[in-house]
Amino acid sequence: MVRAGLRAVLASDPEIEVVAEAGDGAEAVEVVVRYRPDVVLMDVRMPVLDGLAATAEVKRLVPETSVLVLTTFSEDEYVARALGGGAVGFLLKSGDPRELLAGVHAAARGAAYLSAKVAERVIAELNRGPGGSRMARGAALRGRVDALTARERQVLALVGRGLSNAEIGRRLHLVEGTVKSYVSSLLASLGVRNRVQAAILAYESGLVGLDPADDGG
Repeated sequence: MVRAGLRAVLASDPEIEVVAEAGDGAEAVEVVVRYRPDVVLMDVRMPVLDGLAATAEVKRLVPETSVLVLTTFSEDEYVARALGGGAVGFLLKSGDPRELLAGVHAAARGAAYLSAKVAERVIAELNRGPGGSRMARGAALRGRVDALTARERQVLALVGRGLSNAEIGRRLHLVEGTVKSYVSSLLASLGVRNRVQAAILAYESGLVGLDPADDGG
């Protein structure tokens, strides 16, 4: 029933084609290897192989495929773990269908996509962990962000808003290859593995609320 609902929403967008479905995590990995789609919608709770393990396996076997994780409010800890598995975005199963379409398009462009409600809850979950209070963690993260160059902070702010490299290039009047170099540099400097981890950090540090045009020119 869930898959049928998702298929109906996706079918409403003429730019999206559903090429395959899977009933469990192992089957999901198999169909991704077979069809090599641009984007995968991955549920967290699935039989045989759960969504977290399936996401990591998909990224290992077909790294060019972007994985969007479907979650519920009761699965915050799984979302935090999925960050390390290579997922590029997180959506609520009960969210607005328009958000689902926006997330698929963003993932297809190579951008990170975070449902605003999911981002808030993931950040809250992280702040309950070893990093300490929200204030202490935010201060520590701001220190890491402040160590970036002004241009890297501009790029990070736009990554946090879900923009792709091409979109960032147009906003900052840079060629896409230069943006890619900036993204690689800031990921290494921040010690994060992918764009969605960088987006979460941008949220936590308060950088997303910043207008890039005001951050150092």
